[in-house]
Amino acid sequence: MTSVTLAPRPLAGLAQNAWVRFAVRRAGRLVVSVWVLITASFMMIHLIPGDPVRAALGPTAPAALVRARRTSLGLDDPLLEQYWHYLRHLFSGDMGTSMISNLPVSETISDRLPATVELAVYAFLLAVVIAVPLGTVMAVLTRGGRGRRTELAFTSTSVVLAAVPEFLLGVALVYVFGVQLGWLPVAGRTGPDSYLLPVISLAVGPAAVLARIMRVELLSVLGADFIRTARAKRLPARLIYARHALPNAVTATLTLAGLLLSSLVAGTVLVENVFAWPGLGSTIVSSILAKDYPVVQGIVLVYGLGVLLVNLAVDVLLALLDPRSTIMEG
Repeated sequence: MTSVTLAPRPLAGLAQNAWVRFAVRRAGRLVVSVWVLITASFMMIHLIPGDPVRAALGPTAPAALVRARRTSLGLDDPLLEQYWHYLRHLFSGDMGTSMISNLPVSETISDRLPATVELAVYAFLLAVVIAVPLGTVMAVLTRGGRGRRTELAFTSTSVVLAAVPEFLLGVALVYVFGVQLGWLPVAGRTGPDSYLLPVISLAVGPAAVLARIMRVELLSVLGADFIRTARAKRLPARLIYARHALPNAVTATLTLAGLLLSSLVAGTVLVENVFAWPGLGSTIVSSILAKDYPVVQGIVLVYGLGVLLVNLAVDVLLALLDPRSTIMEG
């Protein structure tokens, strides 16, 4: 009997690939999360008690003007029809029109988004630049039960700094460096020096948290067998820390850093209002006070999408650093 050899099926091999399964899972989660975000932003204006158009235009606005604005926004249409129009306009780049300024919401967001992104990214980079060396130094100084007082001082200080709200720290920095010393501007986006106080306000808390995590992770790695083997081979200390310890300790720190970056995006809302920063944070607060709901909807969408994309980027980076995680999840 002649044996027949079947050629391997490319699709079957593709489906068994851990990276493909990982990509499918992450893409599916992202699609579902984006749909939930869009639906929640759509329902926002319908869950407001009373008439949102009347609330935005004020109690003295003529009834004809209120009816015309409701018609232009499509609020008199059936709910499913409104949802379909919302999706269609959203995916075509139309995020609606401001009730107050009559400007396109997308134009308002495009004008204010760069200032918010700059603030969050600079704060994140500063937090990482501070946390990784500080956590590493603290791990080295307190390894093996040494430096009890140093450990206590570091832990206590980092807990306090992490607990201080960003806006409260911002107010304190304004008072000291802006009002009392007069070294730095206290409001606006006027030049390089105007970035210092808001960036520091956002970065101090995350830097304290990351430094603590970095220290704990590095202490765990320094007690591992492969580190003891490296020491037994009498490798230089700089090689042990740079090539063996730090790469293995950075995974958990990176995970938390991604979560902190998401929180930094949200934290810009209060900090921007403290420093009168012309970003999305100050815009959403003024829009809420003015009951300009289309602008609030658009900014909520941008913030939510930013958080989802940051989480996706962290997942991909972690998978690249530790490919075993993609196989274990499969």
